[in-house]
Amino acid sequence: MPYHARMGLGDRLNAALTGPESASVLAFVHGFGCGQAMWRYVAPAFEKDHRILLLDLPGAAETDPTVYDPERHASLDGYADDVLRVLDEHGLDDVTFVGHSVSSMIGVLAHLKAPSVVSRLVLVTPSACYVDDGDYHGGFSSTDIDDLLTMMERNQLGWQSALSGMVAGEGHDEARDELEDTFCRTRPEVALQFATVTFRGDNRDDLAGVDAPTLVLQVRDDLIAPMSAGEFVHRQIAGSHMRVLETRGHAPHLTDPGDVVAAISEFLDVDL
Repeated sequence: MPYHARMGLGDRLNAALTGPESASVLAFVHGFGCGQAMWRYVAPAFEKDHRILLLDLPGAAETDPTVYDPERHASLDGYADDVLRVLDEHGLDDVTFVGHSVSSMIGVLAHLKAPSVVSRLVLVTPSACYVDDGDYHGGFSSTDIDDLLTMMERNQLGWQSALSGMVAGEGHDEARDELEDTFCRTRPEVALQFATVTFRGDNRDDLAGVDAPTLVLQVRDDLIAPMSAGEFVHRQIAGSHMRVLETRGHAPHLTDPGDVVAAISEFLDVDL
């Protein structure tokens, strides 16, 4: 039997659990083309009073490549199942799931599958659907998404610069460079499929089923998930809180981590 087959999924996804055993759990999950290192400015702020779980999603550059299954990961449900399996391996429940970008919807799905396990949600720059649809404004036309995916398919070493600039936001050169590097280290076939699942996905109908204290953390000037997308998520999740960060870009945990820490801390003080 291959060595990787004898390892737990958490080991193969580089899951690391730290902090006081009796404390409540925060699970930080990264977005498209990234890794757990993206949380390095935020997660440590909570280590004293919480257990912290970090992991890399299947297909991320640092994970066991055999974990990624093109069939199972052809929808976000596969990723949600993976997260729940890692939580189960560690014996965790009543977890606050902190998800960035597409992982916000992974967290929503994980909550719907196991509400007592994922019992609170922090959705950082979320979007339930990136494509405009009638009165719904997701930020992109269908043609925009088709063009992006075509560029990724035809120019495997050229799309990273453009997308990293949009994610980082104007004036965040260091974050842009880091994002471009992580995008470049993702296998092209994985990046293309995950981008397709992300940008063509539609989780709008899932939001009404959320029954968990929820924070929607929205950036004022976000080219990937505009205000309208965050406001929609907020309206559809009954009782959710929304905090708007007066900055730009789609990755505030890299560019404005102090504001992210403050918003999460306030939410936890109210809802824990």
